[in-house]
Amino acid sequence: MEQSHALIQLPGIPAYVTYSWLAMIILVTAAVIVRTTMELIPRGFQNFIETLVEALYDLCEDNLGKHWAETLFPLIGTLGLYILLCNLMGLLPGFECPTANINTTASCAVPVFLLTHYYGLKVHKLSYFKHFVGPIRSVPAIPLMILMFIVEVIGHIARPLTLSVRLFGNMISKHLILGVLALLAPAIIPTAILGLGVLVSVVQAFVFVLLTILYLSGSVAESH
Repeated sequence: MEQSHALIQLPGIPAYVTYSWLAMIILVTAAVIVRTTMELIPRGFQNFIETLVEALYDLCEDNLGKHWAETLFPLIGTLGLYILLCNLMGLLPGFECPTANINTTASCAVPVFLLTHYYGLKVHKLSYFKHFVGPIRSVPAIPLMILMFIVEVIGHIARPLTLSVRLFGNMISKHLILGVLALLAPAIIPTAILGLGVLVSVVQAFVFVLLTILYLSGSVAESH
């Protein structure tokens, strides 16, 4: 969604792309600052960053186990921090919310979809496809297995769509509601709704990360 009041607008580049780059620059800068000023006893900015990272890692470890948490955390942690920052940027006056554009959310969802099946095939080889036909293996159940396969394929294809559309829809609706309320009651209602906007931004980032973890967990689980 384009906004003419964006503070930063590069010629020929959509605003959501510009602010996506800005979010990446902020994250890289924050990582460099924390790395170069790291102390044994964290405090201030380092303590804040470590709290976020530790919360994300604990969520990964609880659902994926220690081995896969260490392997997949760089992807999941990066997605979580990036989406959270992009969501919150839309609350600042003159800033674009990159995740209020379907292109941004799709660019986060498609890699998750591809890596889910990559790791599934890497761990289980061709046995990974048994997941798509269900637990029934008897000959009379072949029609049911075909039906199960079709349902599973549709469900897997829907995953990147639901990931991207859910995040996009919630962010653009949040932005529209704040804009309308700002016109109706500039001094009162937007201030109260701003807290709700922060909550929505955090919750949607958490939901995206949690679903990503569950999809990856399902692909590498030994139940396959």
